[in-house]
Amino acid sequence: MSGKILVVDDEEIVVRSCLRILGETDYEVDVARSGSAALQQMDETHYDVLVLDIMMPKMDGLEVLQRVKEAHPDVDVIMVTGLSEIETAVQSMKLGALDYLPKPFNPDALTLVVERAFEKRRLQQENLNLKSEVSSKYRFENIIGSSPQMQNVYRLVAKCAPTNSTVLLRGESGTGKELIARAIHYNSLRKDKAFVPIDCGSLSEQLLESELFGHVKGSFTGAVANKQGLFEVADGGTLFLDEIGNISLSTQAKLLRIIQEREFKAVGDTRIRAANIRLISATNRDLKAMVAEGSFREDLYYRLNIFPIEIPPLRNRREDIPALAFHFLKLFGEELGKEMVEFSVEAMNMLVNYNWPGNVRELENTIHRAVILATDKVIRQGHLVTIIDMGAALDSHVPKTSDELKQVKKLAREKSVKNIEKLFVLEALKRNEWNVTKSAEETGMQRTNFQALMKKYDIRIRGGERDSSEVESTGS
Repeated sequence: MSGKILVVDDEEIVVRSCLRILGETDYEVDVARSGSAALQQMDETHYDVLVLDIMMPKMDGLEVLQRVKEAHPDVDVIMVTGLSEIETAVQSMKLGALDYLPKPFNPDALTLVVERAFEKRRLQQENLNLKSEVSSKYRFENIIGSSPQMQNVYRLVAKCAPTNSTVLLRGESGTGKELIARAIHYNSLRKDKAFVPIDCGSLSEQLLESELFGHVKGSFTGAVANKQGLFEVADGGTLFLDEIGNISLSTQAKLLRIIQEREFKAVGDTRIRAANIRLISATNRDLKAMVAEGSFREDLYYRLNIFPIEIPPLRNRREDIPALAFHFLKLFGEELGKEMVEFSVEAMNMLVNYNWPGNVRELENTIHRAVILATDKVIRQGHLVTIIDMGAALDSHVPKTSDELKQVKKLAREKSVKNIEKLFVLEALKRNEWNVTKSAEETGMQRTNFQALMKKYDIRIRGGERDSSEVESTGS
């Protein structure tokens, strides 16, 4: 890592040694032979690290350190000390010095302490960049959707984000509830603390309680050591409980106590711990109906439902589909190293008119697969037909018995094979300018077999093999 260092020492032999040692590194090194000269140079030039002698005439190193930390708090200072100045070195650490180096020092010792300072700066910068990147990713304007329904969601998020209010996100699976939860967190006063998500539907009751509250060694079989719970991990930040409707009544009671009292106990522990967290929950179930049937506590429901936000399903905001589709096209194109530009008119119509039972998540997965299948810059109807057709079929008829399930699976396999075969033929023809002979040769098939597949899927080329504008196929 390159950077600028200022060596401050009144002893010529020490200055020359530092210049010789650090001159073999990638760092740019300047020298000041007094404290006042160092302060003047620092006002004129940016330095990353200061190597500063403690014992200097007129202005000693401690005074220089104090003034540097006042004017340039981001500069890391390494104090150079004599053997009799260890106590002073310790005092310098209290004043903000990063490290100290006792005289006489060898080249390796100086290089090591300087590299440690730059490594610390590198890690700090990476952390700042990561925080900036994460915060930027979850700004409101980066959540895609201009429909009236989504504009209402943005307004609600903007109102609740700066507060500590408990939020309940309601919506079908795949609508982006966690994305909204993160947007609330990263636009709140807690944004510099942890955002901790947990899927309540993926764990058993015992494991969920252990994950949430932590446990002490020996509290249950398999508890071989103390474990910190997510309420503790999220201290000062936000805890996101996804699929809150799946937790047991016993866990609901413990969660209610935490919300009310702002304190909890780890599994098997007697010690009470504070819970300084913001709680955001999400569900795809009707909690009010669950309250009526006795499977969800009424008092917990009202505690969670302080600020409800309804996330609309994708089929109710179809005007957002093109923007989402292009977003995923760019994302997966970059990820897979493909220059993806557009959708054909037929493909976009198919996306907009499909019902999307899996919502945004299903759209994302569909575009991902289409980008993998694409052989040029355009997503066409044929790239989408397998997933969308099968999704539509299953959406209209979900099997109710084992025999029906077997039949649907058989049809799914057959349809998938048919669509892949059809896509295989079409893409081969496109790559070879609609020349059947070249297409068959490229794919390693006999021409008669390739033509048989064309006939099977009613793919005809009018006016000669090379006329790409005259191809007939519902999948092109």
